[in-house]
Amino acid sequence: MHAKDIMTTDVITVGNDATIDEAVALMLEHHVSALPVVGADGKLVGLISEGDLMRRLRGKDAPRRSWWLELFSAPEDSTDDFVKTRSRHVSDVMTRDVVSVAETTPVSEVARTLEAKRIKRVPVVRDGKVVGIVSRGNLLHALAQIDAKALPRLTATDEELRKAVLAALREVPGSAVNLINVTVDDGRVTIRGVADSDFVENGVRVAAENVPGVQGVDVHLGRLPSWGYGI
Repeated sequence: MHAKDIMTTDVITVGNDATIDEAVALMLEHHVSALPVVGADGKLVGLISEGDLMRRLRGKDAPRRSWWLELFSAPEDSTDDFVKTRSRHVSDVMTRDVVSVAETTPVSEVARTLEAKRIKRVPVVRDGKVVGIVSRGNLLHALAQIDAKALPRLTATDEELRKAVLAALREVPGSAVNLINVTVDDGRVTIRGVADSDFVENGVRVAAENVPGVQGVDVHLGRLPSWGYGI
């Protein structure tokens, strides 16, 4: 699955010669939290988001920094802050260093990019022009649409599944597999025995559910403190 398979194609953009008021009006009209900014040639040059606009509000209300902080700050930093909080032009306020992806970028890579860069959305470009946008919401929708029936089904026997489940349970921190009994009937796993805590029981359940081919899991574990395992 690639970016082109999940991206929103009806992307609302704003020109880099637009005003802040025009950008805000577009956001409100189309119920979006960010707008790709494009130049006269239609190519992506920046991104303006609610975060950029909120920084403007905070900047206007913030008290002026102390003279000694101003002394140790680079002049260009102070000037840049002034421009971003006072200018009426999108080109002055937008984020210029925009992370983008191609239509053929794998969805897994898009997800890693959003996580690594701590951003909420990423424009999809073709020859420098915006053809779509992928947001965290798009990723969640893609995840929800995965059809389990489309995944390859395993033909493991119940005994093979039982061995695989037991092996998985050995990876659960704090589990005592020697005090757990596993049975499998037509792909459905039943687990009985004891566990040290609810946390261990949840770990046992999750480990069994993650074994390929398992059709369902029923867990019935009593409680026995870990110090009693040697009894």
